[in-house]
Amino acid sequence: MFGSFERRVAARYLRARRGERFVSVIAIFSLIGIALGVATLIIVMSVMNGFRDELLAQILGLNGDIGVFAAGPPLTNYDDLAAKFRAIPGVISATPIVQGEVLMSGPQGGAIGGVARGISAQGLATLHTVSGHIIAGSLSDLTGEGTIAVGEGVASQLGITLGGNISLILPQGSVTVIGTIPRIESFRVVAIFNTGNVKNPDNDHAQRSAIQNELAGIPANIQDWQENNNSFFAAVNVERNVMFLILTLIILVAAFNVISSLIMMVKDKTRDIAILRTMGASSGAILRIFLMCGASVGVLGTFIGFVLGAAFSANIEAIRQFIQGLTGTQLFNPTVYYLEQLPARLVWNQVIEVIVMALILSLLATLYPSWRAARTDPVEALRHD
Repeated sequence: MFGSFERRVAARYLRARRGERFVSVIAIFSLIGIALGVATLIIVMSVMNGFRDELLAQILGLNGDIGVFAAGPPLTNYDDLAAKFRAIPGVISATPIVQGEVLMSGPQGGAIGGVARGISAQGLATLHTVSGHIIAGSLSDLTGEGTIAVGEGVASQLGITLGGNISLILPQGSVTVIGTIPRIESFRVVAIFNTGNVKNPDNDHAQRSAIQNELAGIPANIQDWQENNNSFFAAVNVERNVMFLILTLIILVAAFNVISSLIMMVKDKTRDIAILRTMGASSGAILRIFLMCGASVGVLGTFIGFVLGAAFSANIEAIRQFIQGLTGTQLFNPTVYYLEQLPARLVWNQVIEVIVMALILSLLATLYPSWRAARTDPVEALRHD
């Protein structure tokens, strides 16, 4: 497509001589702008993906992907239903759970709202989000009515340590002559856990349909994580899309800089273009020369941005720790975001989209200046030189 003649002339034009430094500086700034735009977009998208995964893990750590709830009388044949659900392809586990909202109080007097769940010892052993992430104590000590396992976040907020006591206040209390008195139960903490990650939570449609078939004739409601948290994750997706559009403007501005630098280059090289035309160079050859000049800036800037963005995303937590140690400030407070570290996950489909978009914008930016150079009349250019 591009001959050696066009490549040599384009390479020569990209190397500025004395008196042409200004055009070269603009081209360098255009390259830096494209690189920073691509890198920033990749980093922000990877952090947004990381946040979504971590928040999803927090939500699904105990709730599961799909929940089946009684739509009237309590489900009494829950063990049989759980066995049928486990037989459905794609279902990892199905565990009967009794749950209710409570007010939790610690030994230091603090109180927070939460959810208490009751589960059999066998069911808890198969609930790997708990049994596989014990950070203190042991589930083998979870025997009797006075013991409990709590999440690390609850233990931290209430100041509870292993062996300490937690009080649960139930709104369904005892009715007396002076009114309803809430029930208060005290438990000894024998295990503290930290829920782990989940896999492929977006692909649960087939399992939901199969569960619906198993519940034929049984009054029950099915709710998946998307229904329970639809507004929250919709807001996350909207924020991610808005950030993508805003940061795309950085690449767009850099593309306009490419247009400016090429227009100035065409104006500066008008006499050279006229000489090339009189020596037999076609208008197509002139077009390809300036296309290669602009495309070189776009391709190199995109490649540098990709390398910077991917490297930064892969080491973002180490970079955060380094900056914190250097400045003595806390850049990411785990107690505020409920995350121990700054998450980031590269989605290569998104990275490819960013790269393709940057290359297309860079190529489009070169079309008008190149077309203008190809239309230069050599006679008029030499006459006014």
